[in-house]
Amino acid sequence: MQKRLAVFVAMALSTSLPLSAQVTIDVAKIDCQQFATYKIAHPDRVAIWLNGYFHGKRGDLIVDTQELAGNTDKVQEYCLKNPDVPLMQAVETLFGSGN
Repeated sequence: MQKRLAVFVAMALSTSLPLSAQVTIDVAKIDCQQFATYKIAHPDRVAIWLNGYFHGKRGDLIVDTQELAGNTDKVQEYCLKNPDVPLMQAVETLFGSGN
């Protein structure tokens, strides 16, 4: 009886767990409109990745969270005015290529 109960509980738990899909994003294909209007993900999340990418290109391992927040706002403002520009190009225009 206990074995049946254990199997039943295990089956009930395994079917009630939410499934989560893995989503990958090609950041090079994101345009400003998608970034600024939350079409891909929350802009803060994408900005964190961009910050790490460009800091990594420069070999800079420091993250200034206040600077990151301000830069995110600048990119959003730029993107709202230039919705067809690729996001990577917008960041390079505002802050340089990171080289």
